[in-house]
Amino acid sequence: MQPSRTAVAPKAIVLTGATGFIGSAVLEILARRPGIRVRALVRTPGAPREGVEWVKADLADPASLRGLCEGAHTLVHLASYIGRDPERCHAVNVVGGAALVAEAVRAGTERLVHLSTAAVYGNHPHRGIEVDGIAPDPASVASRTRLEAEAPVLAAGGLVLRPGLVLGTGDRWVVATLAELLRRVPARWDGGRGLLSVIGVGELAGLIASLATAAGDPVPAGIHHASHPVPVTSGALLAALAAHGVLPEVHEDWPWERCLAELRAHPGSVSERQFALLARDHSQLSTSVWHLAGLDPDPDPLSFVPGAAPWYRTHLAQLHPTGGAPGHRA
Repeated sequence: MQPSRTAVAPKAIVLTGATGFIGSAVLEILARRPGIRVRALVRTPGAPREGVEWVKADLADPASLRGLCEGAHTLVHLASYIGRDPERCHAVNVVGGAALVAEAVRAGTERLVHLSTAAVYGNHPHRGIEVDGIAPDPASVASRTRLEAEAPVLAAGGLVLRPGLVLGTGDRWVVATLAELLRRVPARWDGGRGLLSVIGVGELAGLIASLATAAGDPVPAGIHHASHPVPVTSGALLAALAAHGVLPEVHEDWPWERCLAELRAHPGSVSERQFALLARDHSQLSTSVWHLAGLDPDPDPLSFVPGAAPWYRTHLAQLHPTGGAPGHRA
């Protein structure tokens, strides 16, 4: 039988980071959408599934990216290296990212959506800033190279997203770090007043998927903060996680200088810089991107906590197999 003259080929979307924390959530949404075919860049192909084409490639090997975007309508670039190896950070985030964008431009890909991070603002406390309301000043090599990776995307007319803290099932950094900090500093830090931009991974994935598949013209180029538009205090975040048995409850308010003194007196893997990122003001205005995507976020910025709590409890128990609440000081 000959295909109908009116049949429309599935829209191809190239997705990097498809097996990662955020990328796997985006893949689940895109793979379920009619008229979408996902071309997922991975170093190790996953199991066969309808609507997904696994393509073996590596951002650290730009030659492997050749032809990746041929015939693709959209590139959704979520992959990055966030470790401490400066050479790998540069190779993956800067060189690999630029090569990927060049492939998209060469192939005539119409839409580019790129995931960066609000960590590009560095250690400077800030509350409710617009994009670049303070000058970016990344404090780690990972954040610095992710900031560098934004430039070719913007030059190609792409959209850059800077989320704040991303939490939910699969988060292996934020809540584990909070648990260590509570063990070392068992109180509401600076009275729990620090205002944080957060977003659940499912809600961020939905935002990214909508921007990638929106009908009509490509979304305008530029940088947008991509957190829930309502920030939360550090105290509210700790209380929500404690209410679902993820972290222990805390009952005291300690001033910031005492918190720092306790952190220094009880060494651990989390640095003072990372402590400040979670305990002091780090919030950005994130309303424009929701209008751009045509979405209304959940009214509760912490609505993801009940669903993610079982995963978090299991994850923290695996990190502390000898027993004892991970948030209590030994």
